[in-house]
Amino acid sequence: MSKNKKHNKDKKEKKIVWEEVFNEIKEDIKDVAGKKTLMETIKSIVKWAFKEKEDKGEAKTDLDEKRQRNIWKEFLDLFKDLWIIILIVLFIRSFLVMPFQINGQSMYDSYYDREFIIVDRFSYLSMWFIKEWEPERWDVIVFKPHVNKVKEYFIKRIIGLPWDTLKISNWIVYLYEKVQGEYLEIDEWYLSDSNKGSTFVRGENDAMIYEVPSWSYFVMWDNRNASTDSRTCFQSCLIEGRENFITKSDITWKVFIDLWY
Repeated sequence: MSKNKKHNKDKKEKKIVWEEVFNEIKEDIKDVAGKKTLMETIKSIVKWAFKEKEDKGEAKTDLDEKRQRNIWKEFLDLFKDLWIIILIVLFIRSFLVMPFQINGQSMYDSYYDREFIIVDRFSYLSMWFIKEWEPERWDVIVFKPHVNKVKEYFIKRIIGLPWDTLKISNWIVYLYEKVQGEYLEIDEWYLSDSNKGSTFVRGENDAMIYEVPSWSYFVMWDNRNASTDSRTCFQSCLIEGRENFITKSDITWKVFIDLWY
C-alpha cells in the first residue's frame, strides 16, 4: 500500500470516529434538555429569561400603579379633610365665636388695650329655628359705628334700650322709670373708682336727655373721661347725619369672655 493511500485511510477513519463522538454528545444534550436540540434548548432558555424579565417588569408596573393610586387617594382624603376643617372654621367664625383684640383704653378697666377677647354672634342670631335674643342692658358689644374705614369696629357697653329715656346730669346717668314717674340713678357697678360720677355731656351743657328710638340702643365706654360714644355721636354730633344711637343691625358681636393680654 502506498504511503498516500495509507494517509487517506487514516484520515477517513479519524473522521468517522469524530462524527460518532459528536453524535453521542448531541444525544446526551438532547436527553438533558428534554429531547430538544441544543439550539432549541438555548432558544427556550433565552425565551424563559426574557419572559421572567417581562413578568418582573409587569409586577413592578402594577406595584407602581398601586402606589400611585394610594398616593392619590391619600391626597384626596387630605383635600377633603382640609375642606371640612375650612367649612367648620367658617361656620364657627360666621355664626358662633371668633377671637378679637381690643385696641385702646376705652373700656378701662373692664378691658385693657391689646387684650384678647372671644366674641359671639349666636347671642343675637335671628333664624327661624333659633329663638331670637335681644341685646340687654350692660351687654358689652362690638359694632360698626360707620365713622370711617380706619375705625371699622367699636367696643362699648349698652346703657339704654329701645324706648328708654336717659338723662345725664351732674356727671351721673339716670333712667326714667315710668312706674315711679321720675329719673333714678342707674347702678353702674362695672365702672372703676376714677370713672364713677365722671360721665360728662358734650358741649357746655350741664345735662342732656336722650330718648332712645325703637330698635335702637344708647352705648357708652367704661372709660368715661377718654372716649367718644353715643354722647358725641361716635365722632361729632355737628356732622350731618350723625346720631346718638346705633341699631341692632350695627351690632356684629357680643363679648363672650376675655382671655389675656
